[in-house]
Amino acid sequence: MSQFTHFNKQGRTQMVDISNKEDTVRAAVAKTSIEMKKEVYEQIVRQEIGKGDVLAVAQVAGIMAAKNTSNIIPMCHPLPLKAVDIVFDWKEVQHFYKLIIEVTAKTKGSTGVEMEALTAASVCALTIYDMCKAVDKGMTIGKTYLVEKTGGKSGHYIRE
Repeated sequence: MSQFTHFNKQGRTQMVDISNKEDTVRAAVAKTSIEMKKEVYEQIVRQEIGKGDVLAVAQVAGIMAAKNTSNIIPMCHPLPLKAVDIVFDWKEVQHFYKLIIEVTAKTKGSTGVEMEALTAASVCALTIYDMCKAVDKGMTIGKTYLVEKTGGKSGHYIRE
């Protein structure tokens, strides 16, 4: 079992030792989406949701999630994030509206920021669901995935 970096000599879980890894600039882009009825879309863009400005709150929640990833994902290292950016893009799909959420996270350190970007995207979508569920409990959170990552020993990854 010792060839797996997340297991110690006894086969028990451990936090990976990254103390000998070189600090490099690292970035990750993650995406997710949330699909909703036209009524919810219209209330969001007109800022008529009773809990407040949905996209502003979701953006802050996503940034906070990125900053706290190591507190909720057990084997993640705490990272000194240098930037987190969240952008939204609306798409009309048949009779529904889909909000695409894209998160870019950056750091300079010895481990990547993929988990921070993915966590931020997920929490952003969950926050939108929470703020709008009184209007539509049938909203659907879509696939969450890594789009791209740069930096570190494993190099540049781009999703096909």
